[in-house]
Amino acid sequence: MKRISRAGAGRLAFPHVGELLVSGGVLPADAVGRVMARQRELGIPFGEAAVDLGLVTRADVLLALAHQFDYPVLPVGDQGVSPELVAAFEPNSERVEALRQLRSQLVLRRAAEPRLNTIAVVGVGRGEGRSWLAANLAVLFSQLGERTLLIDGDLRHPRQQELFRLAPAGGLTSRLAERGEKCALQPHPRFGQLSVLQAGIVPPNPQELLARPAFGAQLAVARDSFQMTLVDTPAAEIGADAQLVAATCGSAVVVARRHASSQPRVARLAASLREAGVNVIGGVLLDF
Repeated sequence: MKRISRAGAGRLAFPHVGELLVSGGVLPADAVGRVMARQRELGIPFGEAAVDLGLVTRADVLLALAHQFDYPVLPVGDQGVSPELVAAFEPNSERVEALRQLRSQLVLRRAAEPRLNTIAVVGVGRGEGRSWLAANLAVLFSQLGERTLLIDGDLRHPRQQELFRLAPAGGLTSRLAERGEKCALQPHPRFGQLSVLQAGIVPPNPQELLARPAFGAQLAVARDSFQMTLVDTPAAEIGADAQLVAATCGSAVVVARRHASSQPRVARLAASLREAGVNVIGGVLLDF
């Protein structure tokens, strides 16, 4: 992704949309003159002129504008991550706008309570959207330019490796078992401000590993190194893992899915978290 470059006496210059369209391979270099002529004729931006001539699509222009403003979105078909990361692929969709509203609420709460920069994403059952929400929220925070860490704390049925298409690695399991992996986390290739700590090998003792002081130590380092840390968790119905993770994080968002989650069970989960001293920031109802 091309970044803003410094030009002239202290000024910051954005790369031109035409330059980005050409370098991206969607606009032939020899067509730039035609586009500029239409731009002057109609008095419209370069991108709109290129669309008017049928040389590029509106999606091509939106992607170029995202690059121009250093806003990490991905073209449809990019194989670097799963299509489920709608925050990267569908930034103008209604559901991503709803996710942005959730992000805004979390940012406002964090402004009042700085320790709300480490949040567990919890839910009652499998398939209710915890991993999806954690992954897309992580992308959205990185799009703010914040140093963001996503930890896959689901050591039973991890999904973040699949969603972010990461190569197999020891991940959180190895760190908790103290099998090395002390090196700093690297940003994801598609998102310069987002690091993902995958779960790693599914261990025979997930709950015991998460109960070790090493997990709290990992989160303490994350609080100092990242502006926002989100932790995916196993389904609460499987065991006490989710409660352990949330208690260590100190705060949690409870996820439910319409027509799938049991309201009484979700209420009991939220109550049990509060009894354990967890700050339940709120709930999210996914309607898909």
